[in-house]
Amino acid sequence: MSTHDYRFLQAAPVIPVLVIHDLATAVPMAHALVEGGLPVLEVTLRTPCALEAIAAIAREVPAAIVGAGTVCNADQLSMSQAHGAQFIVSPGSSQALFQAAHAAQLPLLPGVCTASEMIQAMDAGFNILKFFPAEINGGVAALKAFSGPFPQLQFCPTGGINRSNLADYLSVTSVIAVGGSWVTPTEAVQARDWGTITQLAKQSVTLAQTIMAAA
Repeated sequence: MSTHDYRFLQAAPVIPVLVIHDLATAVPMAHALVEGGLPVLEVTLRTPCALEAIAAIAREVPAAIVGAGTVCNADQLSMSQAHGAQFIVSPGSSQALFQAAHAAQLPLLPGVCTASEMIQAMDAGFNILKFFPAEINGGVAALKAFSGPFPQLQFCPTGGINRSNLADYLSVTSVIAVGGSWVTPTEAVQARDWGTITQLAKQSVTLAQTIMAAA
């Protein structure tokens, strides 16, 4: 069992997955999401300014819990931690990544989509996993099927999740949270329309709370 602290996943049922192209948008976007009730933010390492965006959010938005996504190797994990990342998300997994997360004592959500990958992650001490890409790998039906042989696992599915299928995913007992980008539409970010992003975040929180109350 991993000794890493995964309590951050209890802070909100939706983790916005952010691809930040303009560093100037990082802090106001983070403020907008936190105001909307989504404090856990995954900044993907897909753009040149991603690490600086993590550092800026960690420094200037104390209510945010910022992590790094699309982390594929130990060097990226180390750099992310140095820039203030509080958790790590990967699209896949490797022994080197497992070892680096343990050494850094950082919570890691390794990406999995097969039973073999889940077993490898469990063997390395990780029981909370990213199911990715969720929709094209069977989505809700697959997660329900995996809960049979792997009742000890919890998942944060990402990939193809949006407002229309959020309820389906959050109704799965093994799902602890979901990741998605629908709360930060490109048009709103480019227009600096932070009010719309806050409203989308609030809508997601309200929907998630309704789902969980009915469960």
